[in-house]
Amino acid sequence: MKKKIYIGVAWPYANGSLHLGHIAGCYLPADIFARYNRMKGRDVLMVSGSDEHGTPITITAENEKTTPQDIVDKYNKEHTENMKQMGISFDLFTRTTTKNHEKVVQDIFLTLYNKGYIYKKNVKAFYCNHCNRFLPDRYIEGTCPYCGNEKARGDQCDECGKMLDPEELKNVKCKICGGTPEIKVSEHLFFALSKFESKLKKWIKKNKHWKSSVLKFTENWLKEGLKDRAITRDINWGIKVPVDGFEDKRIYVWFDAVIGYLSASKEWSQKIGSPDKWVEWWRNKDAKHYYFLAKDNIPFHTLIWPSILMGYDETLNLPYDIPANEYLRLKGEQFSKSRGTAIWIPNILEKFDVDAVRYYLSINMPENKDTSWMWDDFVAKNNDELVGAYGNFVHRVVTFTYKNFGEIPALKELDDFDKEALEKIKETSMKVSEAIEKCSFKKGLRAAMNLAQFGNFYFDQKQPWNLVKNDKEGCGTVLHICLKIVKALAVFMAPYLPFSSDKIWNVLGYKESIHTISWDQCLEDLKAGVELEKPRPLFKKLSLEEIIVPAEEEVFSKLDLRVARVIDVKDHPNADTLYLLNLDVGELGKRVIVAGMKPYYSKDEIKGKSIVIVSNLKPAVIRGVKSNGMLLAAEDENGVCSLLNPGDATPGSKVVIDGIPQEPVNVLEFDDFKKVNMIVDENQKATYKGRILYTEKGDVVSDRPVKKGAKIL
Repeated sequence: MKKKIYIGVAWPYANGSLHLGHIAGCYLPADIFARYNRMKGRDVLMVSGSDEHGTPITITAENEKTTPQDIVDKYNKEHTENMKQMGISFDLFTRTTTKNHEKVVQDIFLTLYNKGYIYKKNVKAFYCNHCNRFLPDRYIEGTCPYCGNEKARGDQCDECGKMLDPEELKNVKCKICGGTPEIKVSEHLFFALSKFESKLKKWIKKNKHWKSSVLKFTENWLKEGLKDRAITRDINWGIKVPVDGFEDKRIYVWFDAVIGYLSASKEWSQKIGSPDKWVEWWRNKDAKHYYFLAKDNIPFHTLIWPSILMGYDETLNLPYDIPANEYLRLKGEQFSKSRGTAIWIPNILEKFDVDAVRYYLSINMPENKDTSWMWDDFVAKNNDELVGAYGNFVHRVVTFTYKNFGEIPALKELDDFDKEALEKIKETSMKVSEAIEKCSFKKGLRAAMNLAQFGNFYFDQKQPWNLVKNDKEGCGTVLHICLKIVKALAVFMAPYLPFSSDKIWNVLGYKESIHTISWDQCLEDLKAGVELEKPRPLFKKLSLEEIIVPAEEEVFSKLDLRVARVIDVKDHPNADTLYLLNLDVGELGKRVIVAGMKPYYSKDEIKGKSIVIVSNLKPAVIRGVKSNGMLLAAEDENGVCSLLNPGDATPGSKVVIDGIPQEPVNVLEFDDFKKVNMIVDENQKATYKGRILYTEKGDVVSDRPVKKGAKIL
């Protein structure tokens, strides 16, 4: 019977595009592992899907003034397509809004409830009088009591990884209105996580093969003692609670999402027409379960999900390994949509070859510590390693052989160097296999790259360009060995670089996809006389100058655009068309700016409004009054002037754009600002080069109707 490998991959929230941090954190390592195990002849089941419940979805829907269903439909479609484009080879990428998932979740919920593992409890919860609602944890924000992060959520701090109870936060604010909520009593259902503490300790003692970081993180949680966790929340979007009296609540997304690993397995079985097939992975004790995720998800997979399984059905397999990755950062900052620090997958797919991106993410994977995506390093590794070492070896060997033989030449008499080259293939196969088996993906890729470098050395030392003139048979032997190295590299690289590996495989005369063959074919002999396809370069060199954003975009990244609230409006003492605006800019404090809005807005129309300002513009004295910044307004050819409206974003909130990192300078010269060309689109949204300006509350729009293309000044 074939060995069974189950691979569960963390479910991305369907409230925004995927970024490179997502891919490096879990989807690429999972795919490398899955592709390798399939080539080793094992039965692999790899599943994941869009996490479509919970407050991240409802917050996005409220910001975009649409429904949660519209949001999840949009991003599930985008995520599914992006996964395919990135070569992430799921057996099933589904979603948590399916009827199948709901059925499985409610079944597990009721089973745990009937066994006494879920119980009722009155709890203190934050209630916003302004919004007239209880606030789920992601609707509040405050200062983490452990690390001081001022943007900690009510359930977890993304900086230090601590899971939190909302009342632990300091300086709590409602994320909807910015007000200070009060604590009231609400009845909820709790999962008795504490009841599983002793079982978990015994189980974890058996898992010494886990990464040290995963073990340490988990053991620290156990040392502190496990707390029972709320399993319901005050929200109307999500899976209904199958218990009377809780009709106005929904099942907490952390419980709902991890059950997706089991529900997706059952859905896959139904889709292939074998409804009980999932049992082969879940009740077969020889099957191994691997879970790929980023470090912020560790406790959900090492403690909470195993506890749910233990309580629900002890015949189901627990995780075998949880090779959680650290974070991929952008210039040292954690990828974050709200801060504008991200490189989005839809954007990267438009500009670069997928295998080039996969190579850099693989060789720079944050396996044991945080790493950073650096554009100059991406270019250097692409040009020097992917193109210069690997691509160059493959192309020069195949091109030279195609030109001089047109087919795979015969292998004749071998010298010691030839034998060493063939032995290198065997050694590399073992090294790459051993590394991937242990989820050490960088180590495996380096081993493969070392073989490519050796291949270049062998080719140079043998000098086939001289041999072909005087000893064509000997030249054929050298090229045969070089082609064996090329073939082996195609196999070793297939889990990492699936698209280029397929191309190499076809060039060597094979008709099937490389992803259908056995790993051991890397050691099999080449058949002399097989015609070679005309080779083409696998990869292309990149230019840093072409990648780095143009000068205008560099200036945009230097802007510090902020939301400001107008506290008061006064006439300028020395100008008929100017106002003096007293502003609250949140963390940046209070300030006064001079604005030429008098012909367009009355004082009452401006007072109390939220506007967008360039907060770091060099102060200027205008008609005798110092202006500490400049507001942004749109003006079309008809003379209509409109302020930009950031909605109900809190004062001091940043205004950002996807794809352009924020690197604001302390002082921005006005001449530099004039280089940035922002306009209003047909939907009245403020844009820059087709990309929409937004805050944590949603898009920035024109306050009044203006013509499409109206300039923002």
